[in-house]
Amino acid sequence: MSLVRFARQRGDILKPYGQIDVLLLYAIVAAKIGPYLEGRELASRIWLPKKGGGRPYIIKRGSKDEPLSANELVEAVTPEFLKIRADEEKLSRAEEDLTPVQRKVWRYFVPRKLINFFYATNTEDLSGSIDRVFLDLDRGPGITAAQAHAATTLLLELIRSEDELMDLTGGKRPFTYWTGNSFHVILLLKDAQPHSFYDEQFKYRKSDPEGSFTGRWAKQINDRVDFEVAGGHEKKMHRLNIDPSQTPPGKLCRVPLGSVHVSDPETIDGFSIPVTNRMLKRNNLTEMLINLQATDILSEINKLAARVPEPG
Repeated sequence: MSLVRFARQRGDILKPYGQIDVLLLYAIVAAKIGPYLEGRELASRIWLPKKGGGRPYIIKRGSKDEPLSANELVEAVTPEFLKIRADEEKLSRAEEDLTPVQRKVWRYFVPRKLINFFYATNTEDLSGSIDRVFLDLDRGPGITAAQAHAATTLLLELIRSEDELMDLTGGKRPFTYWTGNSFHVILLLKDAQPHSFYDEQFKYRKSDPEGSFTGRWAKQINDRVDFEVAGGHEKKMHRLNIDPSQTPPGKLCRVPLGSVHVSDPETIDGFSIPVTNRMLKRNNLTEMLINLQATDILSEINKLAARVPEPG
């Protein structure tokens, strides 16, 4: 039985056996957008109950743990595997019943926790090259989703006006998706570029704020909207940042379809979903995106996955 059919039979894709388990959704997504994730190590952010200080989550990733691929994730997840994860009596002895790949997937995506689904933007190899440019439209406190939508629309307009940059993508349009809270824009480059390409063309520098595409675009957008827009990742009240810092090798990016976004370890407040240029023209787009549910993703999984481009 396919996992999509199984999920529809169970009714709740996030609770296939009554307990929260995001792995069914993530396995379905990984199967549908496999080419986009191919050659990239997967990663997860596991949210933990709040206890005192410190970060309320841990990150599992290929630079610190045994690397995990999308193909392995798809291979590991079966209805039987998910049932084992939901059985309290089997939790303590589950390893005896699992394949080596299933054990690895379990460590990345533990049951009964909310977990964000990430991948290494340009692999975990710090000496590697760059074939994707990542731009995060990061909402500071007080910035609305509608304002992020407006800034994203202007950013895409500016990117498409850069002829030399578009030549590097082979004419491919920027790929945009909703993260569950704001927008990411990805440029898929025709040919891999050295790390210096990011440093010279996209890295935001306070000492030279308009010395990169990021800074120049932020300035141009800032001049056209009624809220503050800046480059870099330093968050500030009532400011939206255009942040490219997750581009270099060794950095992580949210998977563009199906990853939960959380407001705290117990609360899902959104899902990532690809956004088309036609959708970006809708005045009520963010209202629809904010109200997106896991059932909506499951019911339109093929249509949504088709929006994710295949590199190359």
